[in-house]
Amino acid sequence: MPSSDTSDLTGVFRTVMRRVASTVTVITAADAKEGLGREHGMTATAVSSLSMDPPALLVCVNQRTLLHDLMLRGPGFCVNVLAHDQSRVSAAFSGSVSPEARFAVGDWRTAENGLRFLADGMASLFCRNTATVPYGTHTIFVGEVVEARQHDAERPLLYQDTRYCRCEPIDAVPA
Repeated sequence: MPSSDTSDLTGVFRTVMRRVASTVTVITAADAKEGLGREHGMTATAVSSLSMDPPALLVCVNQRTLLHDLMLRGPGFCVNVLAHDQSRVSAAFSGSVSPEARFAVGDWRTAENGLRFLADGMASLFCRNTATVPYGTHTIFVGEVVEARQHDAERPLLYQDTRYCRCEPIDAVPA
């Protein structure tokens, strides 16, 4: 039977969402103001395809983070899809190392637009920030994909129930 107790609903919702496997990404952004030179990256699983025409993504970011501030100020951001063997990169951008040392973990390059991208990840999607929608503790950023770089990796890093997972192909389902 459904519960109307808000604390119970929050706990059940958290448990359910932890069990949903998500592709791990690192979102990067840089300050658009001249001379500040701030850049930041953060691991995120709240990324979703929005549209194919135009190609666009939804990215949800907590409003209390530096990444949120940079994404609001800057014209764009980059969504880096991690490969199955890049859990160290994810951990670094989740806070296991200082923000200043994060880009030392992995093969990070700087694109012409000033955004960092992971050269050996699965893919890097450069987005123009086209809309923001505040909701609760987060902001939903709509990013129109203006450039996509597909790298050699074929299998994504997944995260489920506080653990990293690998995606393994399975045989076709019998009829």
